[in-house]
Amino acid sequence: MQSDTPDTQSPALPDGWLAVESLDIEAQGIAHRPDGKVVFIEGALPFEQVSVSVHRRKNNWEAATATAIHRESSQRVRPGCPHFGLHAGACGGCKMQHLHESAQVAIKQRVLEDNLWHLGKVKAETLLRPIEGPAWGYRYRARLSVRHVHKKGEVLIGFHERKSRYVADMQVCHVLPPHVSAILMPLRELIFGMDARETCPQIELACGDEVTALVLRHLEPLSEDDMGRLRAFGVAHGVQWWLQSKGPDTVKLLDADGPQLSYSLPEFGITMPFKPTDFTQVNPQINRVLVGRALRLLDAQPTERVIDWFCGLGNFTLPIATQAGEVLGIEGSEALVARSHENLQLNQAGRGRPLAPTRFVARNLFEMTPELLVADGVADKWLVDPPREGAFALAKALADLHQEPGRAGSWTPPRRIVYVSCNPATLARDAGLLVHQAGYRCVAAGAVNMFPHTAHVESMAVFERD
Repeated sequence: MQSDTPDTQSPALPDGWLAVESLDIEAQGIAHRPDGKVVFIEGALPFEQVSVSVHRRKNNWEAATATAIHRESSQRVRPGCPHFGLHAGACGGCKMQHLHESAQVAIKQRVLEDNLWHLGKVKAETLLRPIEGPAWGYRYRARLSVRHVHKKGEVLIGFHERKSRYVADMQVCHVLPPHVSAILMPLRELIFGMDARETCPQIELACGDEVTALVLRHLEPLSEDDMGRLRAFGVAHGVQWWLQSKGPDTVKLLDADGPQLSYSLPEFGITMPFKPTDFTQVNPQINRVLVGRALRLLDAQPTERVIDWFCGLGNFTLPIATQAGEVLGIEGSEALVARSHENLQLNQAGRGRPLAPTRFVARNLFEMTPELLVADGVADKWLVDPPREGAFALAKALADLHQEPGRAGSWTPPRRIVYVSCNPATLARDAGLLVHQAGYRCVAAGAVNMFPHTAHVESMAVFERD
C-alpha cells in the first residue's frame, strides 16, 4: 500500500510505542512487542507508530486500542461518517472508514490470496482486477435495530454500537442510499409516536430499482392508529411498508396493492422481482458487474449445458440462460425453486430471443454425494455461489468421483467452474479440494468490494481441468 517499510526494529522508538506492520481482515493493526508477542490494535494502520491501551491479554497475543498516533500513515483519511470512531457509542456498522478506499480493496485482495495459500495451499495463476464501485450510498439492504430509550426520551434506529448490544445514536448513515439516510430521524419520530414503540425491535431495509421497502418487525398486533401512522409516513416519504409478526414467512404488505420490488440486470435484459426478506445482494451496482464478469469467465456457449449451484432466485441462472444451450438451477428450498420458476416465466415473456431451456430443482446441497452428482447429469460448466458455509459437500463429491472414476460411469466432470464466494476461508478450503483432489487448476481469483468500509470480503475464483 505504501513504499515505506515498517520500522519494527528501530531503537529510536520510545518505550511503549509500537510500530504497526500490517492490517488484519478485522481492520486491526498488527504489531509486535520486543519479545515477539503479537498486538492487535483497533484504530491503527500499517506503518504507523502508536501508543495503545491493552484491554485483553493472552499468552501469545494482546488486543488493544490506539490511544495516540505518533506517526500517521499516508493512507489514513478522515472518516466520511460522523458516527464512525473508536469511542463509546460509535456506530459499529463500518470498520475501515479511516483507511483510503483503494487501500481497503488491496487489503481484501491480500486476504483472499492469503486464505487460498494458507488454508488451501492454492495459488491462482492469474489475479483478477478487483471489482470496485461506489463507496457511499451503496447499501440497499440493511437490518436496523429499534430501541425506545426511556432515559433519553426517544427512539434510536440504526446499527449496534461498536462491540456493544446498544443501538448507535445514528442521525445519518452515508453507506445507506441518501434518500434512506434522510428519513432516519423522521423514522425515529414515527416509532416514538406509535402505541407499539416498545414492541417493534427491528426495521429491515430493501431497496429495488424503483421501490424502497421497510419491513417492521412487531411483537404484538398493531393498532389501527399505528397502521394509519405507517401509511401516512409511507405516502410522505415514498416508502412501502411490510409487516413481520414472527418469522420471515409471516412478512406481508401493509397494503396489498403496492408496486413490486425488483432489480434489473440490463446487460442481459433480465428483471428480478423479489420480496424484502429474500436474499439479494446488498450492493446492486457491484452485483451487475459481478454477474457480468462471472458470465464472461464462464463463457457459456449455445451448445453447452450449465449447472448453477445455490441458484437462489436465479441471479446467475437467468443471465446464463441468455447464452448457454441448457441450464439447471439447484437450490435447497422448494419455495425458492418455485419463485425462481416464476422469475423465469416473467423473463421469457416478450423477449426477442427466448431463454435457453431452464429448469430449477430443490436439493440439500450440504448433503451432496457422488451418486446425486451423477444423477444431475453431465454439465460442461458450473457456476457455484454458496452461502458463508461454502460448498464443501459438492467439492467433496467431485473429488471422490475423481479419486474413484469407476463410480462415475459415463459421467464426466465440468471443464470449468466459476466459484463466487462471500467467505474467503471456505472458498480456500473448497479450492484445496478441487485442486489437490479433484484434478482442477485455479486459473484466476480476485476480490469483489461488495461492502466498502467493512471487513467483509467477497471474491471469485475460476477452476479448470486440463
